[in-house]
Amino acid sequence: MIRKIIHIDQDKCNGCGACVSACHEGAIGLVDGKAKLLRDDYCDGLGDCLPTCPTGAISFIEREAAAYNEAAVLANQQKRQTKSAKGQSASSASQVEPDQVAAKITLQADAAAGVGGNCISLDPGIGNSGGCKLGGLNPAGRVGGCPGKMARAIKRQMEANYDTESFQATVPGHIKPIAQLAQWPCQIRLVPIKAPYFQGAKLLIAADCTAYAYANIHQDFMKGKVTIIGCPKLDPAEYVEKLQQIIANNDIKSVTVLRMEVPCCGGLEQATIRALKNSGKFIPWQVVTVSVDGRILEQS
Repeated sequence: MIRKIIHIDQDKCNGCGACVSACHEGAIGLVDGKAKLLRDDYCDGLGDCLPTCPTGAISFIEREAAAYNEAAVLANQQKRQTKSAKGQSASSASQVEPDQVAAKITLQADAAAGVGGNCISLDPGIGNSGGCKLGGLNPAGRVGGCPGKMARAIKRQMEANYDTESFQATVPGHIKPIAQLAQWPCQIRLVPIKAPYFQGAKLLIAADCTAYAYANIHQDFMKGKVTIIGCPKLDPAEYVEKLQQIIANNDIKSVTVLRMEVPCCGGLEQATIRALKNSGKFIPWQVVTVSVDGRILEQS
């Protein structure tokens, strides 16, 4: 049949993968570093992928193509979800995360010194929610739990101060800046969907690289905000659902997206926009773009 379907210009495609994340049907994939339409019958012709493409490589055409097969799409989605769940389960059962190793070393030292602290089990088959050799309670009063994923608020001094022993000695008359991270964890994949620090918060959703490209990120963007970070190119999971849950389940006052100028960062911006729309809430938001040499290019 002749119908409307997407076309991907291979010369324009930069392989950022934003369209792959945007295509809920799984019709698009990366092949040899370029986006390709893998199956005609997975493409519904609605074009959710079009606005996510930073180079304008995707367009609509009319050509001979198999009809959209919703049943096949649903079956494929179920297959992918099952495979992903099995993979995560196998990974959790067979691997010990690096932060758990560090936690065990710290906790063993604390135990030897008679100190309590965050308790974690590394026994095979027990998992983080099970028993614990070391004993003790975390700050929330619960046994077990990875210290790296434990939600907590961070209280900061309100004003910058002088570090007379180190900083002022080398840079006389200058003020040492104070870190403005307001909570832990800060990775999008690790933050809880509901937490006290989200209530009434101004939310900053920042691409990982912005902290290294923009020198004064703490004072100019993080101060007074709850900051969560991620990289749509490196993280395997899509952010839309997680961000939507955070926005929907908390009293978020505003959202700022801080992204880099590189095309792959468009995935973070698009995920946030979709999450805001899907949440059903009307929240002020803006996007700030940072150049690779640390300049503010655009605020919208």
